[in-house]
Amino acid sequence: MMTQGKEQAVNASARRERRRQVGTVVSDVRDKTITVVVEFQVEHSRYGKQMKRRTRLQVHDPANQAHVGDRVEIMECRPISKTKSWRLEKVLTTAAGSAASSQ
Repeated sequence: MMTQGKEQAVNASARRERRRQVGTVVSDVRDKTITVVVEFQVEHSRYGKQMKRRTRLQVHDPANQAHVGDRVEIMECRPISKTKSWRLEKVLTTAAGSAASSQ
């Protein structure tokens, strides 16, 4: 019985670490879904200049706890729908106006 517990622990540790991103909520209109903009920098292939890029991700928010302007941490997960493959991990900072509007 002890070996079975050890095998499960080894399998859990062998599972790859899921990607995490930090971004800003730009839309919370849909139920249990938020849209998060993640900004990053890439280097131009020829000129070497740093360029700002951004991507919009659809994120699963089952408790509807994030609002527009909030800074959130999201984690990659299995596909939940056609466009959602990320889930809300935690709200890092709230926007000034969103805390008052939710009460």
